[in-house]
Formats: sequence, C-alpha cells, structure tokens
Amino acid sequence: MELKLYTNDLNEYLKCDAVVDFDNASVRKLADAEKDLITCSASEVLNAGHGICFAKSHLLAAILRAKNVPAGFCYQKLILDDETAPVLICHGLNGVYIRDLNKWIRLDARGNKVGVDAQFSIGKERLAFPIRPEKGEEDILTVFPNPDKLILRSMKSAKSRKELWSNLPSELEYTSSCGDK
Repeated sequence: MELKLYTNDLNEYLKCDAVVDFDNASVRKLADAEKDLITCSASEVLNAGHGICFAKSHLLAAILRAKNVPAGFCYQKLILDDETAPVLICHGLNGVYIRDLNKWIRLDARGNKVGVDAQFSIGKERLAFPIRPEKGEEDILTVFPNPDKLILRSMKSAKSRKELWSNLPSELEYTSSCGDK
C-alpha cells in the first residue's frame, strides 16, 4: 500500500497554524529533545516531555501495560557514532504482544529524524537502526519483562546526558545472568 499525498508541496506538511501550533511555548518545550536532564521512569519522561531511547521505552511500556497490552524491553548493540564515538552501546526498544496475531513485535519509541525512519509494522520489522554485524553490532532477540539493571544504574547515576553517553553499557546484566541472546 502506497500513501498518496494531497499536495506535493512539502511546506504544506511543515506549516504552523491555529491547530498545529508548534510556535506555542508549551509545544516548543516538549519538542526540545536536547535537554540535559536525565529522565528514566515513565512518569519522569511524561512530566519532562523528553527522554533517551530507554526512557521512552519505559513510558511506552507503561502506557501499553495500563491498557492491558503485554509489553517488555528489547535491546540492540550499536555503534554510538561512526565518526565521533565508534564504541558499542546498548539501544533500547520495546517488545509488544499483539494478541490477535499471537505474535510479539519490536517497536522503537525513540522518534524519527533525518536518516531515522522507525515505523510500526506487524509484518516486516522497521526499527530505527539496521544492525551492521561487520561493525560488531547485534540484535539481542529477547523480550525482557524488566529494564536491564546495568542500564538503569547508568541512567540514575549520570548527572547529564553527556555523562550518560560516555557511560552507557555495551553489555546487559540480563545477558550475563541468563545467557540468552
């Protein structure tokens, strides 16, 4: 299925008006993801209006579980930045159970930007970052019921996003304790 555009003028899809009022201070504040404050719990993300991938996965799991939709936590090992920080870190996702299909799928709650196009799909998985095994990246194909403890410790001990980025784990406590990848 291919979507049709009402107009090919992309500016029409970027405009600010009385309904899509992104010039409103509250909306602008929510859209600013460059905050230095580290959020971790679902309520912290909701109150602050931002969070890194792990925090957003905590919020999505909380919302889904509140609606009786089974949701857990999945991870990938990715290169932080090929150019400036070529180190492996964990990236947080959600595993969500679709009862009607008797199937678990992975979702990426992080949000899209230029070059990142994660989409909800029950067919072909569309995550934000494809795995590049040649660079040591890998999918950890387990849906965990709780967030990983090493990641939580990193998030809770960091005083800033910069400090957090330098101390994100590349391994999971789950992996070492259960041996399941």
